[in-house]
Amino acid sequence: MDWVKQLANIKRIVVLTGLVLLSGLAIGQNTKKGFLSDIGVCTRFSNAGILSDNGYTYVEEGVRNFLIPSKSEEEFNKILAQAKESPLPVKACNSFLPGSLKSVGAEASHPEILKFAETAFRRAQIAGVKVIVFGSGRSRDIPDGFPREEAREQFITLCSEMAPIAAKYDVVIVLEPLNSKECNFINTVTEGGEIVNEVNHPNFRLMADIYHMAMEGEGPGSILEYGHLIKHIHIAEKEGRAAPGTHGDDFRPYFEALKKVGYQGRISVECRWDDFNSQVGTAIEAIKKQIQLIK
Repeated sequence: MDWVKQLANIKRIVVLTGLVLLSGLAIGQNTKKGFLSDIGVCTRFSNAGILSDNGYTYVEEGVRNFLIPSKSEEEFNKILAQAKESPLPVKACNSFLPGSLKSVGAEASHPEILKFAETAFRRAQIAGVKVIVFGSGRSRDIPDGFPREEAREQFITLCSEMAPIAAKYDVVIVLEPLNSKECNFINTVTEGGEIVNEVNHPNFRLMADIYHMAMEGEGPGSILEYGHLIKHIHIAEKEGRAAPGTHGDDFRPYFEALKKVGYQGRISVECRWDDFNSQVGTAIEAIKKQIQLIK
């Protein structure tokens, strides 16, 4: 009977649809990236070939080298055309503000910074850059004699004004705490986390640099406390800011804390290289080995 055949066809379609859906779920599970699997290096994108050969997944460039906010669109487009030929994408940029643009102090230049940021973030979106690292120690260093609390308020105001600009271009600014030998303001993840909480904007978040944490004697506890705000990681060994694997620093307590808070972002090697070509391979091996050893 016709209705029997129609019923059989309907059952067949339902079964096939179910199989397709299950297959799609399996593919999604298999392609989901693992913890700290997105590993990059802070370097020029011209080094992407050797990074790709050694298993890195992206490049972290410099705002003033790659996005060049102070230069023309023509010059930026030339860089962009070259970057499109690169085997790896540029997903993050550091070295945000030059020391001449002061974030705090009597000479704070917020209008100029916001104009600079507008160009940087717009070009970041064009280039596919997702994260802008806000370290910029010389920009945010508090001048001698300037009230610290006033500088803090200036900085929070600036970041509160920059965050909506970042949102407009689908970019996240991550505040980088720097050790006290490099800057006298925002030296720990805890201090940075407090400021990020006060800015309170989804496009202004926190980063943790394991080298700077080690230099300040800051353990993984601050990652556990502020991990929900952390969107980017830098890594290097404490002694001489050496490449991972040079002296054998144990990063596992920091990795364990990041895993515990559910960190899903990238991790960039930012270090001093003795021999870039030979060390990029040992650095990623050292990182991956320690990741595999954590619980």
